[in-house]
Amino acid sequence: MRCRIIGWAAAMMLAAVTAGAQQATDPVQGTWRGLFTDKAWQNTPLSAKIVADGKGLYRVFVELADTDGKPVSALARGAFDGKKFTVDCDLDLGASLGGTCKLTAKGDGAHITGKFKGKNAPGAFKLDHVFIQPPSLGAKPPANGIVLFDGKNLDAWQPTEKPWMIVEGGAMQVGKGNIVSKQEFGDHRIHLEFRTPLMADKRGQARGNSGVYVFGRYEIQVLDSFGLPTADNECGGIYKKAVPKTNACLPPTEWQTYDITFHAPRFDAAGNKTKNAVIKVELNGIVIHDNVELDGTTPGGVSGVEAPKGVLLLQDHHNAVQYRNIWIEPLD
Repeated sequence: MRCRIIGWAAAMMLAAVTAGAQQATDPVQGTWRGLFTDKAWQNTPLSAKIVADGKGLYRVFVELADTDGKPVSALARGAFDGKKFTVDCDLDLGASLGGTCKLTAKGDGAHITGKFKGKNAPGAFKLDHVFIQPPSLGAKPPANGIVLFDGKNLDAWQPTEKPWMIVEGGAMQVGKGNIVSKQEFGDHRIHLEFRTPLMADKRGQARGNSGVYVFGRYEIQVLDSFGLPTADNECGGIYKKAVPKTNACLPPTEWQTYDITFHAPRFDAAGNKTKNAVIKVELNGIVIHDNVELDGTTPGGVSGVEAPKGVLLLQDHHNAVQYRNIWIEPLD
């Protein structure tokens, strides 16, 4: 099997703890980090993002640097039989690393050992399964903060069809129909935490889909996009408006954070818009949109007409996405 080269998409600025501190739903899927062990490359770092595809099959996004320090990424394929994870694949690491090489690896849910074999290939390596904790996970609201959900009740929300439910652990789970905050806001900062379900046999927009609609009008996508190329309809994308600067997603079933700073559009006395809305989005502590101007609304919200104030809407897209620790800090 020959494996295609993909673009470099590293988001390495998150704190990590080794396997054992947290139990993943899938024993193999997730972030792996380690070092090369052969003499020429000894202690040189590499990493991999392993994505479950169902039926014991996985995509393995390998990330390393060439001899000039330039990032290299390649896609391999792996399999897990319930006890052992294996990779046996040809892939092209580029001319400086000898071109096409053979990647073999084996391991379990905690450790993987393997080797790149070929001319100028970097040789043997060891990887450990790590679990990343976003820096704002569990953040408390400021003194002027408005708590929309703290795990106790849904009093701050209005369902559009049926009420959502609070599940074990104090999260609310997507139900039938969107859910909308009863209160409107102007300029504000949003903190919320979410996790997508493991849907390894699904693809694309059917894989843990929901959305955070700022002002009820501008959608920040929620989706299981772990390890994938960025797009406006992948997790962190502003739907049909802006592509994230990088993929900062964590694997499904792991809690993730959005910290969103939003400045509302401005209008004159006659109601004409004089300034576009501006948004900054941090996903798991990494800035993925840095003061992006929004020239209009995105589809599927409460209205296609912009306004000086708006609600927070969480989207039902028929997947069991969960949310918790939602609060607003007014900025006006």
